[in-house]
Amino acid sequence: MSAAHQGVLASFDYLDATVDSIKSLREKGFDEITAFAPFPEHHIEEALGYKNSPVRLFTLVGGLTGVATGIAFTVFTALDWPLVTGGKPIVSIPAFIVVTFEMAILFGVLFTVVGVFWNMRVPDLKSDVVYDPEFSSGRFGVYVTAPADRLAEAREILESNSPSRLEDDAEAKSHG
Repeated sequence: MSAAHQGVLASFDYLDATVDSIKSLREKGFDEITAFAPFPEHHIEEALGYKNSPVRLFTLVGGLTGVATGIAFTVFTALDWPLVTGGKPIVSIPAFIVVTFEMAILFGVLFTVVGVFWNMRVPDLKSDVVYDPEFSSGRFGVYVTAPADRLAEAREILESNSPSRLEDDAEAKSHG
């Protein structure tokens, strides 16, 4: 985080106040918002503007790559070492279905894992972690990063929703 960007951490007792804060921040043009919750909550995801996960596209591409690899592998093997059995053709698709299916599953799973890590941005090389242990035991949190000249506006928006605690960057990082 650059010196020009600072953050404010707000702790809320209620979900509604958290969602209202996030919506108000997004309406005013703040887009670097991180939310914390003790359990998964779809209202927070909607307020943050999350859409469907793009991981399913990684799975699709992986599955199709697996199918292509499975067919290519089995056809190459059959043509490189032809073995005529029972008068059947050298390239016989029904015999290749199992290998193709297994390759589709293998590549689909591998691409899914890569997609999950990609969308989680793992490894995260920056160490700007702001967290309060209370977020694991029932409280909700909103952390917003903003340029120094807009930080007061973000603080005002968060205060309007009555947080139980409101802290600046230095105070918030001392908890994590």
